[in-house]
Amino acid sequence: MNQEERHTISILVDNEPGVLSRVAGLFSGRGFNIASLNVAETLESELSRITLVSYGVAQIQEQINKQLRKLVNVVKVTDFSDSDCVEREMALVKVQSDAEHRAEVLRIADIFRCKVVDVSPNDYTIEVTGNRGKIEALIDLLRPVGSLEIARTGVIAMARSKKGTKK
Repeated sequence: MNQEERHTISILVDNEPGVLSRVAGLFSGRGFNIASLNVAETLESELSRITLVSYGVAQIQEQINKQLRKLVNVVKVTDFSDSDCVEREMALVKVQSDAEHRAEVLRIADIFRCKVVDVSPNDYTIEVTGNRGKIEALIDLLRPVGSLEIARTGVIAMARSKKGTKK
């Protein structure tokens, strides 16, 4: 049975122009949408880490992973679909905060351990960091109050360390 699955993939690449375009081209060439994309330099300035999330059939995703490994500028590909990893993303949510709802918005932000990063007479801008479920839950709670605008980063992910391993 072909069922679409969520795939979080970490790709370590050379930090050079055009690499991201080649990686994204593999996905578009196969008709896979990239649901989330994040790219940043690593501790080594000559390398960048691309973290992307896509949904698709496991068989085709495996083909894409193999094709990614063949790209010249790709150093390492890790698909976290079958392994334990830590995932985080960040969102900025601008919420209407009239006098009636100000206390409720601040209470919700406190429960979710958010930061209020901007305040105006009519709205708050809240920063939330966490996994996808936490961010979705916050947005769902704030939506009835009056969410005005949302900006989200892409997912970043890292393999969990095995317990008891020493470095």
